[in-house]
Amino acid sequence: MTSTATAEDLGTRIEEALRRRFSERSAAAEHYGTEFVALWQSAAEHALGGKLIRPRLLIDLLRSLTPAGLTIAEVERAIDVAVHVELLHFAFLLHDDVIDGDLIRRRRPNLIGSLVERRSTEPAEPALHWARSSAILMGDLLLASAVLGFARADVSSDARTRLLALLEQTIFETVAGEHTDIGLSDGIIAPDLRTILSTSAYKTATYSFVLPLRAAAVLAGSSPAAEEQLTAIGRHLGLAYQLQDDLLSVFGDPEAHGKDAFSDLREGKETAIIAYARMTGHWPSIELRFGSMDLSVADASDIRDRLRECGAERFVRSLVQEQLGAVSNVLGEAESAGTISPAAGRTILGLTSRIEGRTV
Repeated sequence: MTSTATAEDLGTRIEEALRRRFSERSAAAEHYGTEFVALWQSAAEHALGGKLIRPRLLIDLLRSLTPAGLTIAEVERAIDVAVHVELLHFAFLLHDDVIDGDLIRRRRPNLIGSLVERRSTEPAEPALHWARSSAILMGDLLLASAVLGFARADVSSDARTRLLALLEQTIFETVAGEHTDIGLSDGIIAPDLRTILSTSAYKTATYSFVLPLRAAAVLAGSSPAAEEQLTAIGRHLGLAYQLQDDLLSVFGDPEAHGKDAFSDLREGKETAIIAYARMTGHWPSIELRFGSMDLSVADASDIRDRLRECGAERFVRSLVQEQLGAVSNVLGEAESAGTISPAAGRTILGLTSRIEGRTV
């Protein structure tokens, strides 16, 4: 029997499966004390209600790779894998917030910030240490859950082997990208453009785009050649997405994207925008205030204007177009070779257009 669930229905079912997973873990945590229960409940509050970009991408591509339609059992399997992709995403976010020292995400306290607020009557340092340690441990638990979820997936032995190899490579590359990113921020690794672009590809593209695209291919029984092409497509899409994110953080409207205006400039984040500016005559005036945590709005606005004047914004926008153009090229080759269907190509091109026009 084939499933006729709509995209909205599937999104709801993914959310319900995530909610059920956190509810089960919260119930199991009762044997280990009220604070552990509270940690799981707080994690659920922050993990649920998101856009579910990665799980939806997996399901959307799987459906387009399966023109005859998915059976009810196949939909359930896909949702299960998609849920574990989202758990992996949240695990990485938790560790990232610890590394960056962030207490806020999307204009509200993140898990660490909310745990600190609950202990507002206690000394600041112990409360912060408790909150960050809790986030690390929860991230570890969710990372383990993602691995176990892939290992327990109700798929053939061959598909399970492919999924686990994909997950292992995803975690390895994402950690490598994060490690390099820290090295860039701390001045240990030279911030040249090539290194920054490869870091973005490993840190963002691998788990946000390559993982769901390739997982869909595995579940659909696609060929290894299709997986290779989807890897290339995912890298280009992910890099375009990250470059757009960097542009929004500096030149976008904070009322629209919901991020702290100019936070990248205050943190001294090494992006492609900054790498280009370093090669221009405007850099000495930008460098004076770049990375100042007390950077005023007026000074940040001035840096933004200088980044425009030196051509950094225009250059990075051209890189976005270059990456999106590369997606179309790979798709054209894949469709000509018959490894990726036109329906799957349309799904990917739809994502390309959303990245191109994104403002949030």
